[in-house]
Amino acid sequence: MNAIPPPLPLSPPPSSSSSSSPSNPFSLTRHALPFHWVSTPIFSILTTTTTKPIRFFSVLVTASHTNPTDLSLTTTTTTTTQQTTSQDQRLLTLLRQRKTEEAWLAYTQSSHLPTPTCLSRLVCQLSYQNTHLSLTRAQSIITRLRKERQLHRLDANSLGLLAVAATKAGHTLYATSIIKSMLRSGYLPHVKSWSAVVSRLAASGDDGPIEALKLFKSVTRRVQQFPDPELVSDSRPDTAAYNAALNACANLGETKRFLQLFDEMSQFGADPDVLTYNVMIKLCARADRKDLLVFVLERIIEKEIALCKTTLHSLVAAYVGFDDLETAEKMVQAMREGRRDLCKVLRDCNPKCPNQNEKEIFETLLPNSAKATDSEPPLLPKAYAPDSRIYTTLMKGYMKVGRVTDTVRMLEAMRHQDDNASHPDHVTYTTVVSAFVNSGSMDRARQVLAEMTRIGVPANRITYNILIKGYCQQLKIDKAKELLIEMAEDAGIEPDVVSYNILIDGCILIDDSAGAFAFFNEMRAKGIAPTKISYTTLMKAFAFSGQPKLANKVFDEMLNDPRVKVDLVAWNMLVEGYCRLGLVEEAKKIVLRMKENGFYPNVATYGSLADAIALARKPGEALLLWNEVKERCEVRKGENSDSSSPPPLKPDEGLLDTLADICVRAAFFKKALEIVACMEEHGIPPNKTKFTRIYVEMHSRMFTSKHASQARQDRRIERKRAAEAFKFWLGLPNSYYGSEWRLEPLDVDDQDSYSV
Repeated sequence: MNAIPPPLPLSPPPSSSSSSSPSNPFSLTRHALPFHWVSTPIFSILTTTTTKPIRFFSVLVTASHTNPTDLSLTTTTTTTTQQTTSQDQRLLTLLRQRKTEEAWLAYTQSSHLPTPTCLSRLVCQLSYQNTHLSLTRAQSIITRLRKERQLHRLDANSLGLLAVAATKAGHTLYATSIIKSMLRSGYLPHVKSWSAVVSRLAASGDDGPIEALKLFKSVTRRVQQFPDPELVSDSRPDTAAYNAALNACANLGETKRFLQLFDEMSQFGADPDVLTYNVMIKLCARADRKDLLVFVLERIIEKEIALCKTTLHSLVAAYVGFDDLETAEKMVQAMREGRRDLCKVLRDCNPKCPNQNEKEIFETLLPNSAKATDSEPPLLPKAYAPDSRIYTTLMKGYMKVGRVTDTVRMLEAMRHQDDNASHPDHVTYTTVVSAFVNSGSMDRARQVLAEMTRIGVPANRITYNILIKGYCQQLKIDKAKELLIEMAEDAGIEPDVVSYNILIDGCILIDDSAGAFAFFNEMRAKGIAPTKISYTTLMKAFAFSGQPKLANKVFDEMLNDPRVKVDLVAWNMLVEGYCRLGLVEEAKKIVLRMKENGFYPNVATYGSLADAIALARKPGEALLLWNEVKERCEVRKGENSDSSSPPPLKPDEGLLDTLADICVRAAFFKKALEIVACMEEHGIPPNKTKFTRIYVEMHSRMFTSKHASQARQDRRIERKRAAEAFKFWLGLPNSYYGSEWRLEPLDVDDQDSYSV
């Protein structure tokens, strides 16, 4: 086919020695991503020491003794060997001719497992094709080799290229497993291979950035174990690899780790480039250091790093993220005027009282920020005019705060720009569509879509998904379905998993769990793999419709899907399904199972349990739940170094108010006082009006019996004290600090029986 043939490893396994012949068309080129061995692979050692060599002749044949049976066996074995050699030779010839499709058919028809050279080259060429079918075929080879314990037949080059192909296809978990398997087996992949996986992990959600940093550390630690840098020169982290790791730190907001990696770059000869400082802009935004954004730009100019518009776009996006549209507008206007004193413009907009978060760290990263008052802002090397991307980012800021008119005006202004690079594109129009959808103007949003078709700016899948979501939010599911069909038939754009997730969520809004399940099945029937959001949204549909068992089945399927990683949100949705019906015991079993799988309940988990306890009217369970919540609240960060200990918990108003409500209704006034004290400690104002009403309605006649025995009255002493203390907290008269409080006048006997 047209696939570029992959290179062979620098130091291939012994079984692949034939690939180094002069006539080999797969020699290394400048396009190659070479991989090499850093040590003898573990599985190769095991194979060498445990597998007996193949004996083609069971009995030695001599001239003096001939056994007909032995001769027949020898002839059969020789014939089989010749057939095997012929099949391998034919497969190798097809691979050398780049006939990947025919080579794949030859592989599937082969009666034996081909040679390591053939297998490695076939995986390489399939990976280079970079299609869903070719990737599936390459994965099937890996699966077969693993099943037959023959994975050592593949060289590092083929595995690394497969990891890159899987990364491009979005199979990040699979690509990560390949790189980790290579490291465990003694391979050290090329930096372009493992850094591609780190980059994709860093940009993904959930714990992707954490996994990216772990993988980065695993590779660099292995590289540092070799005293000779030349031996592992192809695997040493470069600037792009560090940028990927720094991006993970920025996404996590880990400033200390960012500084550590930034300082470490010089050890590997990786110099920061403009992308490094673009990532630093993101870090400043995550650390709430708007005052430092301008100093990142100044640092780039001082170090004479080639500036690009991506940096300026990142700055505009950062100011928009801070909701500082005024500074973003001034920056764009200065660019429109062709001014080079952009740093001065941004300095003048800086807050008078800058934030001091992580001061020492940022002074190390940006030493120019410490001496800003003693220096003049530098000039840009040249003027940079804003392009459509920068204008569109400013439009998104308008859209974000609901300034629809300004969004439309910006679109009109872009249309009349002389520079073609500033004309609106599909992203610009999609932003306008989103602005109208957010304001509920679906008709005007559809008009923008029609205009895009008229002027030849094709709408993309994102444009249609935004419109579909708008109809779902307005509970117009039928129109959302019609638009989905129009999207596929008229625009030729097939819906993706996001499209179906939106529709499933829309069915939840109209309480149509059957419709949600139908969309889920339709999505899978089209070969679209569900995501974590797909599973959790469908679970939400069943949970909200009172079908927790179906939600449990969806959860089990999610657990068995290797493409999806179950998170706390999924566990909480499963818990909520049972809690909505007041099934406390079933919900507690799920929580116990959650803990066994390494997940600790959070505020949402406890909130669902509290609601279930209130619905089931089991105040005793509320006491147990409060004890666990109180214990988690008392944990301070850093006190428990044991990773198995539960993390600290910061309760919210909903959880504490529900627990306090249960305790007050059950006359557990001592616990109620503990809960309201916790609320006040966390800055949550308790609803005294509600608790006063509950006390008046339910407990105003407590301890008024005239016939209680002395023993019973003695047992009530502590409860009476707690009740009086709670009344005092409410501001009601009590026997400690004022006259007796009753809804009705008390007679003398009643007063005596109620006295402490």
